[in-house]
Amino acid sequence: MSTTMHDVAQLAGVSIKTVSNVVNGYPYIRDTTRDRVLAAIKELDYQMNVSARNLRSGRTGMICLAVPELSLPYFAELADSVIRAAEDVGLTVIIEQTGADRARELEILSGKRKHLTDGLIFSPLELGPEDKPAFDVSFPMVLLGERIFGSSHDHVTMHNVEAARAATAHLIGLGRRRIALIGAHEGEQVGSARLRTEGYVRAHEDAGMEIDPALIGEAGMWHRANGAETMDRMLDAGIEIDAVFALNDALALGAMHALHQRRIAVPEQVAVIGFDDIDEARYAAPPLSSVSPGREDIARTAVHLLQQQIEDRGTPRAPVEIVADYEIVVRESTSGVSA
Repeated sequence: MSTTMHDVAQLAGVSIKTVSNVVNGYPYIRDTTRDRVLAAIKELDYQMNVSARNLRSGRTGMICLAVPELSLPYFAELADSVIRAAEDVGLTVIIEQTGADRARELEILSGKRKHLTDGLIFSPLELGPEDKPAFDVSFPMVLLGERIFGSSHDHVTMHNVEAARAATAHLIGLGRRRIALIGAHEGEQVGSARLRTEGYVRAHEDAGMEIDPALIGEAGMWHRANGAETMDRMLDAGIEIDAVFALNDALALGAMHALHQRRIAVPEQVAVIGFDDIDEARYAAPPLSSVSPGREDIARTAVHLLQQQIEDRGTPRAPVEIVADYEIVVRESTSGVSA
């Protein structure tokens, strides 16, 4: 005979309602009570009947994660983190790639697929403040990224300016004075590129250093090839460089490739730091210093907030904005070698 929720409740010494709250991820439960219930679940090998639960509640047990593209390592690793966080609370994740296409991002917000999922975690790349009315949707949604602020939905983001400032300050602290920035988007009013460029500028201001405009390298999508191309363009122009701050790790890895091709030693001649702390960073040659923007925390928080919206649907509450902590992870591509 299969184990029931009643069996778990009896072993844990709690009510069936308490067991239900634990398995459904209800946050307001004492840690000791939750631990007791989870121990009973493990001991009895209780398997929750998700299909029956969803049928009773009118839910699918699935959520959607919409990101620009999984070929960008940050979004691939973010998706992995979201999937694992969702599994912990009994949710399944469907991935949508928008291709950073405005029409496809608007289609995500149209709710055409809302009957397939209970809610949406959305990281837009092409929509901006002028599109804010499109975000007034009736289904549960959590926003990620830096394109939309002040909407009627929960928002989880990162310390872009402060983290970029700290990454640039790390290079300045090593004695570097000709720090190239790779990944700028000229004319961008909102988004990661503008915010991280602002952090780069502030770090120079903090140190009383002027910035040579020639050191600001434009790039389109933040892929390795574009990082290498921008680095090559600067070097071909004869721009003197002793360090690189790339606005993501893919650009940094591309820049390091271009430097290696020209036999320019990293970090002895040019120190390099990226942003995102993707898994590949620690296995680069040399291992890449990077900003860790709190990806795991972002994923867990987004799933928790979305689950709260799903559970409390119909109960009005003010949206929250949460900013994840960051860390400068120093590896051999900077490693304290002074100029």
